[in-house]
Amino acid sequence: MNEMVQNPPKPGDVRATRQRAAREAATTPGADRVRVNDPDRTMANILQVATAEFADKGLAGARIDEIAALTSTSKRMIYYYFGSKEGLYVAVLEEAYRRIRRIESELHLEDLAPEQALRTLVGFTVDYQLANPDFIRLVMNENMHRGEYITKSATIQELNIPVIHAVRDVYQRGVAAGVFRPDVDPVDLHMSISALCFFNEANRHTFGAIFKRSLDTPAATAQRRESIIEMIVRFLRP
Repeated sequence: MNEMVQNPPKPGDVRATRQRAAREAATTPGADRVRVNDPDRTMANILQVATAEFADKGLAGARIDEIAALTSTSKRMIYYYFGSKEGLYVAVLEEAYRRIRRIESELHLEDLAPEQALRTLVGFTVDYQLANPDFIRLVMNENMHRGEYITKSATIQELNIPVIHAVRDVYQRGVAAGVFRPDVDPVDLHMSISALCFFNEANRHTFGAIFKRSLDTPAATAQRRESIIEMIVRFLRP
């Protein structure tokens, strides 16, 4: 998980692939029977397509009609499962956070020495956000809503507790080992990691255009990844 993600798919490619997969799944023989007999699969399909729609167009711009068409379901079925457009949007946010937190839990940071655990966590965060631009766009869209919908979800609050526990554990083990300084708040540390990794993806196009620098090459991606890891590690050293 600490290896650099090479050549992540472009947002348009990701969206097209999702939409094509959704159409193929929905138009295969027996698709109607699957929708009736496999609600989990139907909901997962709707969430997958809705993620691309909300990430691309935001809550206001996304259309339930479009999501229904791409999943070969109906508005009525979407409302049956998710209650409303806003309910679907919250479900998409929940699934986005659930996925990143689930993968983080598989890093087994507790088995690594403190500095290596920190490097692994930061490297993973850089790689994940680079490879999942829809996640970045969803978070940006929700910030435009001033966190209105995230605050309505107890699930999202609960999903983000383990990452703070993981950061705190790595940090406290590092302090005990004498490799980290003892005056850093774990939540602030998590914020600093998130800020560097988020900016790296969210602002790559504007930053690259302003400063005439290509940020998409494997060499540039590797260099920036290593810089972010080193900044965080050096920030914590005594």
